[in-house]
Amino acid sequence: MTATILRLPRHAAALCFLSAAIFIAMTALEFLYFRQLSGGLPSLDTRFLGFTPDEGMAWLTSLGRRGGEIILVWHYLTFDLLFPALLSMTLVSLVLATGRRLKNFRVLPGQIQSIFALVLVLPYTLADYAQNIAVASLLSDFLSANPDSLSFASALIVTKFALLAIPVIVIAVFWLVAQKQH
Repeated sequence: MTATILRLPRHAAALCFLSAAIFIAMTALEFLYFRQLSGGLPSLDTRFLGFTPDEGMAWLTSLGRRGGEIILVWHYLTFDLLFPALLSMTLVSLVLATGRRLKNFRVLPGQIQSIFALVLVLPYTLADYAQNIAVASLLSDFLSANPDSLSFASALIVTKFALLAIPVIVIAVFWLVAQKQH
């Protein structure tokens, strides 16, 4: 497993391209289709600061059963099954690639490098999938949505974005430090 992880930086450009392409497709669906289904309301998982139970219920109600099923199928059962894993692999590859530009990181054993990258990225991955399950559950049975389930989904969304910021910041810091060293 360590060897596989350590090879990811070789594919960083391709992973970045694929992640960007899927992100663009998901964003296009959000703005060109999903917002029409919800009367202009943004999807729950795009609200990085979270949402109130009333806002969540307004979104679910505006979608109705048909709109909820469409988003469930076209977002959560397609793109959002792949995207968190792909983005996570991309982040791991970038942590390793930028880290290896630093002498202190480069001299670490490969297993330590891979564990470091995984520890930075896996919490985001788990939070993203947990958030997807929570929102998909709401969409599949929106009549059973309640303030607790909506608050939980909101907390997971905020957590996902906060945990995503950690590896992104580390990558940026590694890159900036490497620029100063060269």
